Amino acid sequence: MVESGLIRSNQRLVNVIERLLDLGMVFFGLLIASILHPDSGVDVTAPTYAIAGILAAVLFYVIAAQTRLYQSWRGVELSLPVKNVLQTWGITVVTLFTIAWALKVSETYSRIVIGIWFLLTPCLLVTARVGVRKLLIRLRSAGRNSRSVAIAGCSKLAAKLAAEIEANPWMGFQLQGFYDDSPSPDTPAERYLGDLQQLTQDARAKRYDQVFIALPMSDEERIRDLVHGLSDSSTPVHFVPDLFVSNLMKAQMSAVGNLPTISVFDSTFDDFGRLLKRLEDIVLSSLILLLISPIMLAIGIAIKATSKGPMFFKQKRYGIGGDEIWVWKFRSMSVSENDPSHIQQAQKNDARITPLGAFIRRTSLDELPQFINVLQGQMSIVGPRPHAVAHNELYRKDIEGYMLRHLVKPGITGWAQVNGWRGETDTLEKMQKRVEYDLAYIRDWSLWLDLKIIFLTIFKGFINKNAY
Repeated sequence: MVESGLIRSNQRLVNVIERLLDLGMVFFGLLIASILHPDSGVDVTAPTYAIAGILAAVLFYVIAAQTRLYQSWRGVELSLPVKNVLQTWGITVVTLFTIAWALKVSETYSRIVIGIWFLLTPCLLVTARVGVRKLLIRLRSAGRNSRSVAIAGCSKLAAKLAAEIEANPWMGFQLQGFYDDSPSPDTPAERYLGDLQQLTQDARAKRYDQVFIALPMSDEERIRDLVHGLSDSSTPVHFVPDLFVSNLMKAQMSAVGNLPTISVFDSTFDDFGRLLKRLEDIVLSSLILLLISPIMLAIGIAIKATSKGPMFFKQKRYGIGGDEIWVWKFRSMSVSENDPSHIQQAQKNDARITPLGAFIRRTSLDELPQFINVLQGQMSIVGPRPHAVAHNELYRKDIEGYMLRHLVKPGITGWAQVNGWRGETDTLEKMQKRVEYDLAYIRDWSLWLDLKIIFLTIFKGFINKNAY
């Protein structure tokens, strides 16, 4: 009989330890902040600071439930839970600032101490998270805190699943072998454990902590019979769907009534994510518009003074869901193309571009009016850059998944742009790379990724040799 790991008895304990560590790090961060700034006269045991610490801990705990921070991260790269921790703390900080502003109590606290606290706490939270993960990996390497698993199927999908398990021992899965009614020639004899009927018997005998079904979806009858047989055991069973789709946008389980479904192409944002991103857009675009209004006024006057035509240029683009929106820019050309069915991309040494237009295009200053689009809710600060309608209709025929860019709002800057894929797309390969990065952004979206893109845009995204 295969010896099972200790995961079932310890998983709840690990989860409790993580929660207590997080709450402790929030308070510990406040204590360290006061020690690092000893001349502040701050007494962190005073009721005002105690209330702030308790409120921060409660908010973090509540928000963590929404961001699913305390779900099982087994089988997931460390970077994902770390990003989740930072995102959760970021939302907590914004909420605390909002509460302090609304209650007009911000003057009660030392700004230096609070600033150190807000910056130090995520470091402590991440350190605790990494420490727990390292401890679990050491336990799994010693054969503890592991799960004994078996795979139903000898297909290519089963082989791929086995390769993933064995290439990532940190996940703590101990693969015992494969079951199928007839083994594949590529299945090692010592790893073939029997037919599917034998698997149901072994599962009832509690030989495994988990069973993965990796049979082809065309084997509907065998899958149904196997699931029926495994239902007579207490072993958790996971189905690995072979969806013959290589570019899933958001693969997760859902349901229509009592009928389970698996999403193939769907938006990354749930209701909370959409609310979070909209708040991000409103706050940041309002602040940015306030700061750049003198610059926008100066650019507008310069455009009117140096060339004939309107100050602004608007063009139809596709927004979220493929709906058409008007996108605003400062006019940088001597002509305005109002025919959405035929748009000529700007090229190097384009005669239509005015001298001032060349400067504002190269520095991306022509994009500044789009913050108004963001405030109106038509665009986001970060997202796939919107293309002209004519270009959408052209490339959607040649690039698989092109229109999936419109599962989210278009952005002023994006993951493709900060990675160098901006400017003229004079070849299909260039547009394919841009779409590749856009879809990667949609799949991997987080508040942390948005802030990273904004940071990269500030330092390397505005001026680019491909912008003309």
